[in-house]
Amino acid sequence: MRLHPAFACLLLAACAAATPLPDVSGVDALLLGEQHDASTQPPLQQRWVDTLARSGRLGALTLEMADRGHSTAGLPSAASEEQVRQALDWNRPGAGWPWERYAPAIMTAVRAGVPVLGANLPREEQRAAMKDDTLEVLLAPAALHEQEQAIRRGHCDLLPDQQVLPMTRVQIARDRAMARAIATAAVPGKTVVLIAGAGHVAPELGVPQHLPRLLAARSLLLPGEDTGKDYCAELRKSAPGRTMDQR
Repeated sequence: MRLHPAFACLLLAACAAATPLPDVSGVDALLLGEQHDASTQPPLQQRWVDTLARSGRLGALTLEMADRGHSTAGLPSAASEEQVRQALDWNRPGAGWPWERYAPAIMTAVRAGVPVLGANLPREEQRAAMKDDTLEVLLAPAALHEQEQAIRRGHCDLLPDQQVLPMTRVQIARDRAMARAIATAAVPGKTVVLIAGAGHVAPELGVPQHLPRLLAARSLLLPGEDTGKDYCAELRKSAPGRTMDQR
């Protein structure tokens, strides 16, 4: 994979909305890394999708928020939001992703006649990944160690040691699934957009590590937001085994 250097957008959302988007000409995959509860980020996601769609360069929109195997391909551009939700299996029990947050970007792609694809690893396969030691060799030793540390930090250092490696395997498996979705959707001369948590788009650890070598990708971290929440305090109060994944 030819990876363009990752870059962070440091502008406030209001300023960013009036600022020209960075040129992504020649980029096959644009990976938008979000903070899942940052309210300023959905308009930026929608703007990227709209800008690429209007220029005829949007190949597909892929999502961490929907599982692999679900797609809007085949739906008309005039499809209703409920039809799109059904196509993406958004209404499944336990999904947990707020439709109103992602609907603007998703429906912009649908209205443009561009497919929206689920990219995440289904939950039942995530359970299997926890026991799959072959996933560990997909990252270099130093990157694997950093991924393990990221898992620890992401769980506020509350995760039992024996769960760190299994959870790391799941993270790697999910990153690989998203990379495969992007590669499958790639169209020469167009850009596939991925919306995922910031940790998934990290160039040295995440999805970029699993993309084909000849696929030019760029990771873009959307501007973070101080929500005033104490995620670790919330995690301590949560039921055993639950996580507060802000990655």
